[in-house]
Amino acid sequence: MPLEISPIGYVQAQRQAAEDDYWGGSSACITLTEDFGSEALQGLEDFSHVEVLFYFHQVNPEKIVTAARHPRNNPDWPAVGIFAQRGKNRPNRIGSTICRVLRREGRQLWVAELDAIDGTPVLDIKPVIAQFLPRETVQQPPWVDALMEVYWHPEMEQPD
Repeated sequence: MPLEISPIGYVQAQRQAAEDDYWGGSSACITLTEDFGSEALQGLEDFSHVEVLFYFHQVNPEKIVTAARHPRNNPDWPAVGIFAQRGKNRPNRIGSTICRVLRREGRQLWVAELDAIDGTPVLDIKPVIAQFLPRETVQQPPWVDALMEVYWHPEMEQPD
């Protein structure tokens, strides 16, 4: 059964291309489409964080992964299924990030550290509610720590 989803808004960000690391310190603005009034965001400024669901719109359909692979093609890490990693070349190309709310103005919501590029279609925004977070310790394999080591570090300055 086909599923139709329309974007609720779009990301305005400095980054124009998807990159693996250095998303720390970034900020982005999500502007709702004309289908929504400012009241759709009303009350979000009372939450510290939101979860943003978005569409990896620049992923070439031919690059979609449905099986196991080494994350970031690093042979030092085990091959794991696409659903055991958060890579962008997913079957439905849906991304999800928890972001800090910076401010809301009309149909615009500014967030910190959304790892989506300029023009990214936003599928949904949900407030982060503590009671929906894990109630026990989160467990993950060691390769994830290595992969995420610089993911949230501020963008590195490029040499001249």
